[in-house]
Amino acid sequence: MEELNCETVFTIPIGGGIDIYESVVVSWIITGILILLSIILTRNLKVHNISKRQAVAELIVTGLMGIVENMIGEKGKKYVSYLTTVLIYIGFSNIFGLFGFKPPTKDLNVTLALALMSILLVEGAGIYELGVKKWLHKFIEPVAIMTPFNILDLVTRPLSLCMRLFGNVLGAFVIMELLKLVVPVILPSVFSCYFDLFDGLLQAYVFVFLTSLYIAEEIE
Repeated sequence: MEELNCETVFTIPIGGGIDIYESVVVSWIITGILILLSIILTRNLKVHNISKRQAVAELIVTGLMGIVENMIGEKGKKYVSYLTTVLIYIGFSNIFGLFGFKPPTKDLNVTLALALMSILLVEGAGIYELGVKKWLHKFIEPVAIMTPFNILDLVTRPLSLCMRLFGNVLGAFVIMELLKLVVPVILPSVFSCYFDLFDGLLQAYVFVFLTSLYIAEEIE
């Protein structure tokens, strides 16, 4: 139960006090690592006679952006950079358990924040691409009686994204902790390759895939 709880690391003495949870601190660590890697990999970029470091950076960026572009299509190309960033962040967060940290995505607040940001992007893309009038008209399609269900869809989409990511990461975490208690040698390391590595990256892909799907539907 202690492992399932998200503990307060420290409190900022503003107002009644702002609690900074473990998931936030780990997110800061992940963000710091990603920023540092970005700085290291993008120093002294060249057009010709590129270094091995630059080749690795280009391979990572073009590969991940290519995956996202295939999901969202040509019309949603301007949203690829954000979605690729989310893919990298969630992927890192989900596999961070391999290094002895609790994955930030095990905290419902983190997955909810990610889901809300994605849905804001989805609806913002709809307004930007279609205009306010056409965007509002989508709520009465195909017939006006569907309006309440279309509005409800605004709530269920982020809830679905949030709970799917949270549930899968939490479920994998619980299974791994139980395996460590029951069979502390060999078996946990084998299952860790699946739950902490493969499943963690898969959940990042699924989250971005669904967000891309929603954007593609919105801007049709």
